[in-house]
Order: sequence, then structure tokens, then C-alpha cells
Amino acid sequence: MATVLVIDDEKSIRNTLKDILEHEGYSVEIAENGLQGLKLVQDKNIDVILCDIKMPQIDGMEVLSKIQEINSDLPTIIITGHGDIDMAVDAIKKGAFDFLQKPLDLNRILVTIRNALDKNKLVNETKTLRKKIYSKYEMVGNSPAIQKVREMIDKVAPTDARVLITGENGTGKELVAHLIHEKSNRASGPFVEVNCAAIPNELIESELFGHEKGAFTSAVKQRIGKFEQAHGGTLFLDEIGDMSLAAQAKVLRALQENKITRVGGEKDITVNVRVIAATNKDLRKEIEKNTFREDLYHRLSVIVIHVPSLNDRKEDIPELVNYFIHKICSEYGIPAKKINPDAIKLLQEYNYRGNIRELHNIVERLIILSDKAITKNDVEAFL
Repeated sequence: MATVLVIDDEKSIRNTLKDILEHEGYSVEIAENGLQGLKLVQDKNIDVILCDIKMPQIDGMEVLSKIQEINSDLPTIIITGHGDIDMAVDAIKKGAFDFLQKPLDLNRILVTIRNALDKNKLVNETKTLRKKIYSKYEMVGNSPAIQKVREMIDKVAPTDARVLITGENGTGKELVAHLIHEKSNRASGPFVEVNCAAIPNELIESELFGHEKGAFTSAVKQRIGKFEQAHGGTLFLDEIGDMSLAAQAKVLRALQENKITRVGGEKDITVNVRVIAATNKDLRKEIEKNTFREDLYHRLSVIVIHVPSLNDRKEDIPELVNYFIHKICSEYGIPAKKINPDAIKLLQEYNYRGNIRELHNIVERLIILSDKAITKNDVEAFL
């Protein structure tokens, strides 16, 4: 049940609104002045506010300013007389959701409150979604190796320098790329990811640069490539070491000239993209084998960030295990399980070939198959 706060110095208006709104199923709090209203905002869980403009002590405009300081997402609907329209419009500019004009119209009151509650619900859902997204890209651990990675991210993120992220599979290279983007001046722009290993060589150019209609047999319409999609943001080329030499040449040109040409097209298209690449291969060895262009390597590796394997940062395992337990149990909708110290010690002794990804899978398996607490016996049985 949503709670509506009515702030008005006229007793008849307060009581009338209270009766109407309670009849419609709302919980209603009333205040005869702005100071009482502000106290209720701080003490109660209020979902929407109806506030008169002209009141003694402090007027509605000052109340609105204070509410914005307490909770800028709390929708406030201003009640105004005929002569206060300009003031009401000014209130909306300062954060009010809407205004209602006296004499109050019942249908308008209910529609406005419903719209305000819908907006508030959408704002809260968006915040929850953002928290889920950001928690997905949270770097956990305080070992010297991971602290060094954090420091590198903080230094390089505000620049537009190209970054090459190296490390074994499952170490979190994609996480590092996301953190660089989120901490950069391009954070409001798109983050576009391309897994170069997952795209056949004959399609990689179309994927990166797009194609024109009729460029090849299956090109039934124009396609915008990843470089164009990432304009103003960040393009993450994952597993760059698996890209064909032909595609490498075109990527090199795009990095040199900030221009691309769609497959089957003749027009140059200017792109403003920051490129971050990642690989689990030793690109210097690939250069020696003539499977990777040396000039492209130097273009990509202005900054190199190496992500350590889990075996090189085992002191982070207790923190990682507890983080995964809370995260996975939350996703399953169950209370977080406890894990015994000897079980964590055993997990620290394990050799992780799949790195963080393998540890996550192990913890999820232990949560599913163990009882109330994860024990050493559980680890021995299910690892």
C-alpha cells in the first residue's frame, strides 16, 4: 500500500484529501505545515507528497527544496491557487513532479498520484538494475597483484589510451575492460564487445565494419558494424589473437585514421572509438609465427595490463568465496550459507586451471549440494 503525505495549512483540504485517498486504498499522513511535513518525510516511508505552496512558517517552495535534499527521487506534487501558476511552473523546474490547481479535481488528483507512483517505481527498478549491473563488474580481492591492476585501471581510465589486457582464460579480462570504460570520460557512451574467437574469419570484417546491401550473397540489407555502434564509447576486442590477418589489416587502418569502410562500400566513415583489446595468447610469439601483425600489436599495446591467475593470488580466495556465496544465494533467493574455515583452507590449496570462472562454479556447486554450512567434507566430496 502506497503512502501519500498531504501538507496543507487548510484543515478542510487536508481532511478531504485524506478521506478521498483512503477510500482509494492509499495510506495517508497529514501535516498542517511544512515543518511537520519534513519531519514525517524523515520519520516515515513516504511514496508521494501533496504540498500546498502558500503556508505559514515555510512555504511550499522551501519545503520542496528540503525534500530534494532528503530524497531527490521522492515525487512532490504542488497544490496551487489561480494566482500561483508561475510559481508552480518554477517549482517543476526545481524538481516537483507536477502541480494541481485549486479547486482540486478528483480525477486529476488520482491520475497525477498514480503517474507519480509509476515514475517512482521505474526509478527504483532502474537503480536496482544498475546495482546488479555494477555488482557484476566488481573487482574483489586485496592481494598485491590485484591492487596493481586496480592502480593501472585508475591511471589509464581517464585517458583515451588504447589498452591491451593479457591473462589466462577466466581471470577477468572482460571485467577489467568494463571497469576502464565505467571510469572513463566515455562512460555515458556505449560499451560494445566483440569476441574475435567466436566469429568465423569470413564474417569478422562484416561484424566489425558492417556491410552494404548486396555486398555478398546473404547481405539482404545494410548492416552497421561494431566500430560504428561503439562511436563515442568503447570497443572491446576480446581474444584479439584469434583475428585473421586480413581483418587485422583493416583494424590497423581504423586505428590509424579513425575511419572505416563497410564491406562492399566505398565511403569512408569517421568513428570516434576507444579500443581495448584482450588476449590469452603471447602476441610476441604470434608475431614470430607470422599470425599477428607487429604494427597492430604496437598500436594496441600503448598500455598493457596483465591480469594475474587465481593461483597467483590465492590470498584473495576467502574474500572471493564469501562474495560468490552472497551473490549466488541472493540470486537463488535463499539465505547466505556459512562456510567453515577448514573448507576455505582446502579451497586455497586447490590448483585452479579455470581461474575465477572455475572458483565461481565450485562455490555454486557447493551451495547447491551442501547442507546449512559448507564443510571441508563437502569440498572434498564435490570439488
